[in-house]
Amino acid sequence: MATTPDNALGSWGLIAGNGDFPFLVLEGARTRGIEMAVIAIREEASPALAQAAKRLHWISLGELSRGIDLLHKEGVKHAVMAGQVKHNKIFSAIRPDWRLAKLLFSLPSKNTDSLIGAIARVLLDEGIELVDSTKFLGSLLPAVGVLTRRSPDEAESADIAYGRTIAHNIAGMDLGQTVVVRDRACVAIETMEGTDETIERAARITGRQKLVVVKVSKPQQDMRFDVPVIGTKTIDVMRRSHATALAIDAGRTLLFEREALIRAADASGIAIQAFPPEHEPKSNKS
Repeated sequence: MATTPDNALGSWGLIAGNGDFPFLVLEGARTRGIEMAVIAIREEASPALAQAAKRLHWISLGELSRGIDLLHKEGVKHAVMAGQVKHNKIFSAIRPDWRLAKLLFSLPSKNTDSLIGAIARVLLDEGIELVDSTKFLGSLLPAVGVLTRRSPDEAESADIAYGRTIAHNIAGMDLGQTVVVRDRACVAIETMEGTDETIERAARITGRQKLVVVKVSKPQQDMRFDVPVIGTKTIDVMRRSHATALAIDAGRTLLFEREALIRAADASGIAIQAFPPEHEPKSNKS
C-alpha cells in the first residue's frame, strides 16, 4: 500500500463532493498540521466550504482538465476524494470537457469503480496520488461488535445473515452496497439512488412493516473512493421507515457524527452491529 508523508504540508489536496465528508477530512487533516487545497464540485459540494477551506476552487463536474490544472497550480501531490458525487449525474445534462469525454468513451462500463478508477489513473499519470479517503478519519471506522445498547434479536439476526449474503453479491457486481430485508426476503436493493432512498422505497413497498438494513463494502473495496457511509440522517430515515436493525462492515464503514448517531439509534431502539468484512481492501495503487 502506498504511503504519503503527513509533513508534506503544501502537497495535499481535497476533491470535495456532497455531505459532511469533506469537512471531516479538512478537520482531520488540520489536527496533523495539514492545510488542504480544496477542489469543490459545484453541482455537489456545500457552499459552506467557502468558510471552511482557506484555499478553495470551484469546478463543474465535467471539468476534469481544469481540476487537474488547479491541483498542479496548488502544488498538490497527494489528493483525497471525499463526499459523494451521485452516479446518476453521468446521465445528466452536464457537458464533459474533452478529457473527461475521452475517458468516458474509453470505458467498457460506467459503474463507479470503473469511472473513478480511471480518474485515479489519470491523476497518477499527472503525478498526483489518490490516497485512502479514510486516512484522517480512523476514529470514525467501527471495530467488530454491537455498537448500540441493544443487540439485534433472533429474527433481526436471521435477516442480517440473509441480507449480508445478498448484499455481498450485488456489491461484487458494483450495483450497490445496501439491501433492505424483511422475514429473509429482499425488499429493496440499492442502485444509483443511495442508501436513504433505498430504505424509504422498502418502507413504501411493505407499508412500513419492520425492516432490517444491511450495508457492506465491495469485494476488495478501494478505500480511495466510494467508501460506505452512515450518518444521523440514515438513522432518522430508518426510524421513520420502521427499520429496526442495521448491519455494517467493521473498518470499512464511516460513521459520521458517530456519538450522535449511536445516541439517535439508541433513542429509536435501533440495533447496530459491525461485522468482519469478507474481503481484504484493494491496494491504493491504481
